[in-house]
Amino acid sequence: MNSENGQNAGTTALITGTSSGFGLLTALALARKGYQVAATMRDISRQGELLRQAGEAGLAERIHVISLDVTDSASIQSAVAAVLDKFGRVDVLVNNAGFAVGGFVEEVNMEAWRRQMETNFFGLVEVTKAVLPVMRSQRAGLIVNVSSVSGLTGFPGYAPYAASKYAVEGFSESLRQEVLPFGIRVVLVEPASFRTPIWGKGMEGMHTSSNSPYREQLAQVLRYSRTSAETAPDPDRVAGLIARITAMKAPRLRYPVGKGSRLLLIGKTLLPWKVFEGIIASSLKKMK
Repeated sequence: MNSENGQNAGTTALITGTSSGFGLLTALALARKGYQVAATMRDISRQGELLRQAGEAGLAERIHVISLDVTDSASIQSAVAAVLDKFGRVDVLVNNAGFAVGGFVEEVNMEAWRRQMETNFFGLVEVTKAVLPVMRSQRAGLIVNVSSVSGLTGFPGYAPYAASKYAVEGFSESLRQEVLPFGIRVVLVEPASFRTPIWGKGMEGMHTSSNSPYREQLAQVLRYSRTSAETAPDPDRVAGLIARITAMKAPRLRYPVGKGSRLLLIGKTLLPWKVFEGIIASSLKKMK
């Protein structure tokens, strides 16, 4: 253990969706920083990989697995109560839980749309609402909402996921202004493509049909997604960024991260939309 591990002694981080991907890596990164980490996940039978890595890193005593389903109000209240009972405070909330629904708008059924919004947006809102009174009474806290570059630019075949992340972006802008007077900071982390399980879970079950009128476009999107996943950087980069943000006194609102994320943001800001969408269409057509 180096000196960094003690710098946040007595501080607590609550993270959603820690069974894999960004959530798992962020739990380890904050534990290394000295946080007591309430590592929540919907299915605690999937805690094995997190605990294995925590044990190997000598961080097991700082990782506390708690059951939390962000689509279940009772589960949220129970998890937050358990954290407060054990630690008495919440210094950092990382809203990471989420999944991806893939498909073209016409072919995605409304049940799938609602499941996407319930997890990625309404779940995030409800967890935040449960923690806000605690942070407000502390007059301090940090809320990190894990968004996506899909919350900055919509792509064909990604509409449900993009809609959920756009909602997180607007919510975070408003929330940041509301809670800043109480010493609470709100930050958006906006990853581009990284090597995480999220697209494997959603895009493999792409909502479509054998006689889809979007067949050719769909094939382009799937090829693009697979290529992006194969060449994507290590997700540790996102966890490291979140860990660094927790040490900042005055973090900015947005942190795009990953291959092409800043270029995408600049391009959408400066280019006429017709030019920008032409670039996207051209990029997809190259994936043959």
